[in-house]
Amino acid sequence: MGHGVPELVLELNGRTWTLDPSRSYTLGRDPQGDLVIDDARVSWRHATISWGGRSWVIEDHGSTNGTFLLGQRIHQVEIGPGSAVHLGNATDGPRLNLAAAGAPQQQAPHQQAPHQHAPAHAQQAPAHQASAAAQADWATHQAPPQQNWQQQAPPQVPHQQVPQGPAGHQGPVGHPGQGGPVEQLAQKVPATGGAGSASSAYADRSPTTFHQLALGHVMRIGRALENELVVSDLQVSRHHAEFHATPDGRFEIRDLGSHNGTYVNGQPITKGGTALLGPQDIVGVGHSTFRIVGGQLEEFVDTGSVSFSARHLTVTVDGGKQILKDVSFGVPEKSLIGVIGPSGSGKSTLLKALTGYRPANEGDVLYDNRSLYKQFAELRQRIGLVPQDDILHKELTVQKALRYAAKLRFPGDTAESEREARIGEVLRELKLDIHKEKKVTSLSGGQRKRVSVALELLTKPSLIFLDEPTSGLDPGMDRDVMQLLRGLADDGRTVLVVTHSVAELGLCDKLLVMAPGGSVAYFGPPDEALNFFGYSTWADVFSAFENYRDYDWAGRWKGSQHYQLYAADIDAVAAQPVQMPQQAMSRPPKPQGWGSQLWTLIRRYVSVIASDVGFMALMVILPAVLGAVSVVIPADFGLGKPTPPSRFNGDAGTIMLILAVGMCFSGAANSVRELIKERVIYERERAVGLSRSAYLMSKVIVLGVITALQGVIICAIGFSTRALPEEGLLMPPAVELCIQVIGLGLTSMMVGLVISALVKTAEKTMPLLVMFAIIQVVFTGILFQVYDSPGLEQFAWLMPSRWGIAGAGATLDLAHLMPPWDQKNPANTDPLWEHTVGQWSLNLGIQLFMAAICCVAVARLLRRHEPEVMRK
Repeated sequence: MGHGVPELVLELNGRTWTLDPSRSYTLGRDPQGDLVIDDARVSWRHATISWGGRSWVIEDHGSTNGTFLLGQRIHQVEIGPGSAVHLGNATDGPRLNLAAAGAPQQQAPHQQAPHQHAPAHAQQAPAHQASAAAQADWATHQAPPQQNWQQQAPPQVPHQQVPQGPAGHQGPVGHPGQGGPVEQLAQKVPATGGAGSASSAYADRSPTTFHQLALGHVMRIGRALENELVVSDLQVSRHHAEFHATPDGRFEIRDLGSHNGTYVNGQPITKGGTALLGPQDIVGVGHSTFRIVGGQLEEFVDTGSVSFSARHLTVTVDGGKQILKDVSFGVPEKSLIGVIGPSGSGKSTLLKALTGYRPANEGDVLYDNRSLYKQFAELRQRIGLVPQDDILHKELTVQKALRYAAKLRFPGDTAESEREARIGEVLRELKLDIHKEKKVTSLSGGQRKRVSVALELLTKPSLIFLDEPTSGLDPGMDRDVMQLLRGLADDGRTVLVVTHSVAELGLCDKLLVMAPGGSVAYFGPPDEALNFFGYSTWADVFSAFENYRDYDWAGRWKGSQHYQLYAADIDAVAAQPVQMPQQAMSRPPKPQGWGSQLWTLIRRYVSVIASDVGFMALMVILPAVLGAVSVVIPADFGLGKPTPPSRFNGDAGTIMLILAVGMCFSGAANSVRELIKERVIYERERAVGLSRSAYLMSKVIVLGVITALQGVIICAIGFSTRALPEEGLLMPPAVELCIQVIGLGLTSMMVGLVISALVKTAEKTMPLLVMFAIIQVVFTGILFQVYDSPGLEQFAWLMPSRWGIAGAGATLDLAHLMPPWDQKNPANTDPLWEHTVGQWSLNLGIQLFMAAICCVAVARLLRRHEPEVMRK
C-alpha cells in the first residue's frame, strides 16, 4: 500500500474488518462478495467501499432500499473514521461503524481471527466449499456417471446426511462469527408472515411516506391535485377514497366510487361504501398501500421491487392425479427467474398457479408476503402476464393497439393526454417508438413480443410472467428477448419466464428445473445447474428425465446442498389447503363502466375489421355471389299468368332455399372464427377487468350490422329480377322477405359464435360450419315434407332455416304457390307457411328467440376461458 494511506476498520454486528486501500470491497447479500450482510433490506450487490485517492468512498449501486449517511440517502459520498452508514433503512438498517486502524474504540485487527484482516480471501472460502459440495451431489447420491445413463437407471439410495457445522447449519462451515453458506443465503425470501398475513406484509419494509391524521379531518386520496394525498398512479381515480375519524376515535376508509376499487386486506369494499380500520389492517389504492399506526398514516408505494415465493403448490385434477407436486421456491426483488423442464413436467400448470388463473389445491403464492389467492382482486392489478400467443390484434398499428388497451385498463376518468404520455413512456423504454406507426403483423417475431410486453407494462406491474416468449424465434431474437427481460428485472421488476430455450439461461438470476410429474428437480443459479445434474449439456439432462421418469428427482433435490442453500427456508413452512375467503369470490371492480367498455370494444373491433381489406372484400363478395346464384333459376315468386295446368310454381321454393341457405352460411361464416382467434386476448383482458357481457355484445352488435348488410345485398340481387306478389302481410313483400332473411342470418351468426366459443382450435371451425350449412338445407321443409312427421318435425324446429323459410313462406304463401305434398288432399299444407300476420310474426320471433338462447350459451362458454378464481 502507498505510504501515508490510512487503513480503515469497519465494524458490523460485533465483527470487524480492516480494509486495505489497494482494493475495493463489495457489500451485499451475495455470498461471493467481500462483506456478506444477510438482511432482506440489503440488495444483492448493495454498495462498494474503496479508497478514492484522497479519502475512502462508499458508492451505492442502485440498491432497492438505499444507503444512508446522517439520515440522508446517498449515491456516492466520502467517509472516514467516525462515520456511521446504514444500509436498507435510515434508522434501523444494518449499521456500518468506521474507525481508524488501531483506534481504541475499535477491536484491534490482531485480536480477531487472522483471516478477517484480509476479507477478500476470507470470504471466498465458503463459496468454494459450497461449490465443491454442489459438485459432489451426484457422488453423495451415488448417481451413475454420465456415460452409464443409458445402461442403468439411477439407484434409489437414501439421502445421506450432510455434516453439521458448528452453528447447526448443514453444509460447509464459514468463518467464525459469519456462519455457513445457509446464513449467507443469496436472494433469500423472508419466511415470516404466513400466507395472507396483512400485519406482516410490510414487516421488512419502511414506509415511503408518513401522513398525520387528525380527528375531525378528512384526508382524501386520488390522482387529482386538489386531494390532500395525491397519488401519481393511473390505476387510481381522480377522487378515489378518503380517510376520516369516527366519533369514537376510530378511523375508517370510504370509497368515492373509484374505478379500480379500494381494498382492505386485499378484499374490495363496496363501491361508495366504508370500512372500519384496525391497527393491523392494510388499505390498498392502486400501487399504494396504507396502514394507520398510532394516528399516523403510513404509505407504502409498490415501485416494483417485491419478493415472490411459491410454497408447497400441489395441483390435483379429477381422478386424484397430481400434475404439480409440492413446488416451493422463493425469489427477491429485481430477479429474473427461468423455468425449464420436459413436456409433462407441469410448467403451464405452474404458471397458472403462480398467476392465480388456476389456484393450486394446496399451498400458497406470496406476493411480498401477501397471499395472491386470498387477495387476488387487488394484486391482479400488479401482475403482468404475456402468454405464448400475442395478446393484441395484429391488424392494428402498435400505437393504436396500445391506445385501446390503455383505454380498457385505465380508469374512466383518465385523460387522453395521460394515457398518451404513458404509452409514449413504454414505447421509449422498449425501443418501440420508431415502430409505433407500423402494423403489428409487419413486425418481426421479437418485436411483436416486445409489443406484448409493452401492453403489460402500461399499468406498471411489479411482477411479470411470460410463457414461452422465445418460441419460434431464431437464436438472435431469442437473445434479444432474454436481454429485454434481463433489463426489465434490473429496472426494478420481478420477471419469471417459462421457456424451452436454454441458450440464454445465463442471463437469469435463478433457474427452476421441473421434473416429469410436476416436481422440482433443481432451483438455484443457472451456472451451477449442469454440474448439479452431472452433465455438460441440457440435451443430456432432458434425455435423463425421459429415460428415468420414475426416478425420485425431487427427493434427490431435497437431499442436496443446493436445496439447503436456496430453498430450505421456503420449504420449511407447512403446506396448507387453499381456502378462499367468501369476499375473494366477489367480482372485482372494473376500471371502466359497462357502456364505456362496450363503446371502446366496438371501436376497436371496427378498426380491426377495417384494417383487413381482404376480409372486408370477402364480406361483400360472399353475399353477392350467393345472391347471384339464385338469379340463375328462371322463375318468379308470384302466380303470374300461367294457365291453370301450370299454376303451381315449383321453382319458388328452390329460389328461397338458395337464398336462405346462403344467408345461413354467410352469417355463420362471419362469426365462426371470431372468438377462437381472440381467445388469448380475451383471457388476459378478462383477468384485468374486462366485462364478459360487454365483450360479447360488442361482437353481436358489429357482426349483426355486417350480417344485416349482407342480407340486404343477398335480397337486393336475388329479388332484382323477380316478380313478387303485389301486397305483403304488413309491409311490401320485398321488405318482409328481407327481414326474414336477415333474421335467419342473425340466428346463424349466433350459432357461429357458439361454435367459436366451443372449439379449442380454429381448424375445427370450418368442418362444423360446413356441417351446419348442410343440415340447414335438409330441414327447411322445401326438399320434402317435414310437417306431420313425428320426431322429424320436432327436430326440424331446432333448425334456424326451418323458421326462416317459414317466414318467407308466409309472405309468399308458399303453401299454395308450391305443389302440395299431399296430392289427394291439397288442403293439408305446412302450418308454418300459413299466409297470416300472426304466423309471419311467430316465425320471426322464434328466430330471434333462438338467437337469444345462443347468446346465453356463448356467455356461459366464455366462462371456461377466464381465471378460475373469477368464475365463482
